[in-house]
Amino acid sequence: MARKKSTKSKTVKKKSPIKAVTSFKLTRLQEVIAGSFLIILGLILALSFTSFLLTWREDQSILGRLGERELVAGNWLSKLGAWLGDVFVYDGFGIAAYSIAILTIITGLYLFAAKSEVISLSRKRISKLWIWGLLLMVWVSVFLGFFHERNALLGGKVGYELNDFLQDYIGLIGAILVMALTAIIYMVMRLKLTPEKISNYFKSKAADIKSDFKDDEAPATEITELEEDWKSNTVEGKETPLTVEPADEPTVVETPKPPQPIIKSIPATDDDLGMEIQQIADEEEVIDSKSSKLVEDFGEFDPTLELSNFQFPPIDLLKDYTQGRTLTINEEELQANKDRIVETLKNYKIGIAKITATIGPTVTLYEIVPEAGVRISKIKNLEDDIALSLAALGIRIIAPIPGKGTIGIEVPNQNPSIVSMRSVIASPKFQKAEMALPIAFGKTISNETFVVDLAKMPHLLMAGATGQGKSVGLNAVLTSLLYSKHPAEVKFVLVDPKKVELTLFNKIERHYLAKLPDSEDAIITDNSKVINTLNSLCIEMDQRYDILKEAMCRNIKEYNAKFKARKLNPANGHKFLPYIVLVVDEFADLIMTAGKEVETPIARLAQLARAIGIHLIIATQRPSVNVITGMIKANFPARVSFRVQQKVDSRTILDSGGADQLIGRGDMLYTAGNEIIRIQCAFVDTPEVEKITDFIGSQKAYPDAHLLPEYVGEEGGTAIDNIIEERDAKFREAADIIVIAQQGSASLLQRKLKLGYNRAGRIIDQLEAAGIVGGFEGSKARQVLIPDLASLEVFLNEEKNRP
Repeated sequence: MARKKSTKSKTVKKKSPIKAVTSFKLTRLQEVIAGSFLIILGLILALSFTSFLLTWREDQSILGRLGERELVAGNWLSKLGAWLGDVFVYDGFGIAAYSIAILTIITGLYLFAAKSEVISLSRKRISKLWIWGLLLMVWVSVFLGFFHERNALLGGKVGYELNDFLQDYIGLIGAILVMALTAIIYMVMRLKLTPEKISNYFKSKAADIKSDFKDDEAPATEITELEEDWKSNTVEGKETPLTVEPADEPTVVETPKPPQPIIKSIPATDDDLGMEIQQIADEEEVIDSKSSKLVEDFGEFDPTLELSNFQFPPIDLLKDYTQGRTLTINEEELQANKDRIVETLKNYKIGIAKITATIGPTVTLYEIVPEAGVRISKIKNLEDDIALSLAALGIRIIAPIPGKGTIGIEVPNQNPSIVSMRSVIASPKFQKAEMALPIAFGKTISNETFVVDLAKMPHLLMAGATGQGKSVGLNAVLTSLLYSKHPAEVKFVLVDPKKVELTLFNKIERHYLAKLPDSEDAIITDNSKVINTLNSLCIEMDQRYDILKEAMCRNIKEYNAKFKARKLNPANGHKFLPYIVLVVDEFADLIMTAGKEVETPIARLAQLARAIGIHLIIATQRPSVNVITGMIKANFPARVSFRVQQKVDSRTILDSGGADQLIGRGDMLYTAGNEIIRIQCAFVDTPEVEKITDFIGSQKAYPDAHLLPEYVGEEGGTAIDNIIEERDAKFREAADIIVIAQQGSASLLQRKLKLGYNRAGRIIDQLEAAGIVGGFEGSKARQVLIPDLASLEVFLNEEKNRP
């Protein structure tokens, strides 16, 4: 992804999306003033240069005495003009110095008319114009230096000196060849001239001349055709009157000429007839399509253009908990653990042929190669015995290690080190990651940064007991995306039932967040609104699939590439599609309160939303089977588990044990459906997240958050329910009960009026349509909109008197 104004990390020699430069943004009034100044300055330069070419000889004598007021210069701008002409023309680049004046005027016009259609240039094209203009100025100056002896003003002193320098080292012929080479490079790179284009140009000119020549012969041909028509209109020597009707003006339609046949003839012989062979020539191929022409003229579509000055958060906002220290090796601890492992296995008559240790930030992996004839299950069953001998918490045995002929024993370090988010973000693996949605989780046992692509997961299921690092893991995921993706490329839908975990991200609402059109807060904390948001995402998913179908693309990556190449017309409803990441914290709370109403849209999104760029991250405390159902697990191949309390929880989330043996504090297991990887999650504290969101939120943003499609629930009452004549006989009595209790629910009417559920539900719908109770809010009772019985009486009387 091309980035703009990327800041480079000190430790990575690669263009980084991290930005630490301070932008200087002019207001509109400042742009007008600056533009006016540059226009006047460009005119001053142009007038000075022009007058200097005419009066330089008479002004030459006063150039050293410009401070004397009584002296008068012949230049149109007096002494200032004489000085500018001498600096830029005589001592500078000769007549090529006009480039500076022209570029200054164009830049001034760009700033002066930035908000109008007077000049259609972007800031990027202005920069390119200056670069190529100055290069052209130097080339012209050096080229005119060949004629310095005839006129010293043609190339100026700079052109003469550079030309003389070239000739001293490579001679006259060499200098000419170098100038020719630079001219060819300029024409190819700047003017896009190639031999094919030049050849096609001359061919088209020759065809035009040939067609003009044919047009000149047309009158004689027309006279001949007219005579033949006159003859054909005579019957037996009698002339038939020829009526001529006024024809409409001809409509010129440019159509490609069909390929003309090439005729070959075989001469006739005495024994056989002659034959003509017509060979149709191949049609010409159109090399430049309309879309490639648009790309050539305007460049690829840039979705980041609206926030072109957006700066990614600098790496300095993240704290370095290691303070530059490398991983220390405690040889005594390693030797002691090795001896204990060997001794314990020897007690059970298990011999070891080889043992190696890999030191990680929090855990050390001891790989052992057992002697021939030892059963792996025997070592696996000694997990508790080895933990007892090592007196360590969280021993985990991997028997065998996938892809290796060894058995792994993971032992926690006595002095674990913190993996800072800064070290992970600044790592080459993250900076050089060519991924759609890169996520840097932390570091593995081998102390390598672990980076994965959320777009390929395609959804992530997270679990962990309270206080084991689950919320920090979510912050690490969001921080990774904030450091790598522009606001135009990704949007977040954040669901936080606890109301305190994700509130900091409110500051970037108009940059990165998505919400419903009628929602005040972008971060969803009300469970009833979660249902509407999930269903809205389903609508968004269906709409995106319709767009991809029309564009004949299989996934969002192909679609956006096609849109950037200007092959899709926005007038037909096409637009750049950002990735949408749904983050749900405390999923168990949603299932307890809403149940199937939440599970159904999440399962549908998990099954279908991958191709159109909607990805889910679901987090929960206890991964029980009634929370993480089989339907959800089947569509979430990527799982992350922090420490859990029981083995059954580990098997529920990972389909394997081991998560109950983790040591906490960000120690986690990750699997994407194959092997399980142990990772120390990167630590990002709340103050760090606050600094990042403050930095992003202080910049120019979109007018509003990204709006999701509007969703209207099916449970609410409609206008059909508000027909007074068709209201239930118990409507008024039910309204009194609801207003007195200040609680709008069908179960209350069932108990008080002894009604069935269906009838009570219909009355509730009628009360909502009338405006007495509020809309459906999931498992909560509806809000009562009338405060007391007196107000209800007034409300119903006014309703009757309405026309």
